[in-house]
Amino acid sequence: MLSKEKFIKQSLELNLFFLRIMKEHLVFVGASLMPRSQNYLHYADMLKEQLDGLLRKTIKLSSGIIDTNIGNTGEIITNYTLEAERATEFYTGININTNTTEMELSLGDYQNSKTLDGLSEEVFYLNKEIIPVVNETAKLKNKIKVNVLKCKMFTGSYPLLVDHILREAMFYLRMLGRLQERVEMDINKEMADQEAFWNRIMAEHSKFIRGYLDPTEEELFNVADMFGKQFDRLTEEALTMHDNTISLAHISTVTEESREATKDIRDFKMKGTEGLLNCKIKSIILPLLGDHVLREANHYLRLLNNYKTKTYSSYR
Repeated sequence: MLSKEKFIKQSLELNLFFLRIMKEHLVFVGASLMPRSQNYLHYADMLKEQLDGLLRKTIKLSSGIIDTNIGNTGEIITNYTLEAERATEFYTGININTNTTEMELSLGDYQNSKTLDGLSEEVFYLNKEIIPVVNETAKLKNKIKVNVLKCKMFTGSYPLLVDHILREAMFYLRMLGRLQERVEMDINKEMADQEAFWNRIMAEHSKFIRGYLDPTEEELFNVADMFGKQFDRLTEEALTMHDNTISLAHISTVTEESREATKDIRDFKMKGTEGLLNCKIKSIILPLLGDHVLREANHYLRLLNNYKTKTYSSYR
């Protein structure tokens, strides 16, 4: 059973990362909707505001509690996030609360004086409050996905992108459910599941980037295409890690290959975000989407670095 301290830290770290991701998904959904789908836009905006409020609650609870290294990984915010939000708000007209980002920039300035028991209870109720909002967000994404696939609705997003952000919402809900039940993580099983999930996410990011680039950006197109194929292969490799006949050496090799590939795509996304903000890349990619996928790569890289420090002797 998960200790109170681990429950608090794992919950807050998960929520700091994923609440922002969920909030931004709704910005991207809203930016891609057609004028006749204004009812969806209004509902997405309402959910976005609820998620932003929950993120602000999480930030206040996290200050002085979570590992300060988390703030330095670039998974919660990056050096580009604030500028990317402002540029995206300008381009789309969608309201983005940059005050939340400024709160995160000062994360850790305040030392939380609550007792372990008191904080554990607050975090439990925070998670309980988050779950229905994320569930509603997932329902909205699924409704858009179904309507698009049945040709009852048109968006500027690929159907795969809508499915992609739906899977991330469902993944977040599963993680929250496990935390609420105080399920202790099995590092080796978790490693296999996380690598399969995030390698697929990285592959799809590459394909979205490839598809949203201007046709004249041939060099960037080819790099994105290469990453897509590389992470497709690594996804298949990660799925084999559930097989009990696979050696520990093979598992270690797959994790190391995933780590090196994620470092490379992280650097590619970083340069891409800079290029978008500096108007150096011709594309239909919103600057905040560039920063968004960069943060997801930073998050995955931290997970892989953590796995690298663990022993895999219990894997079976």
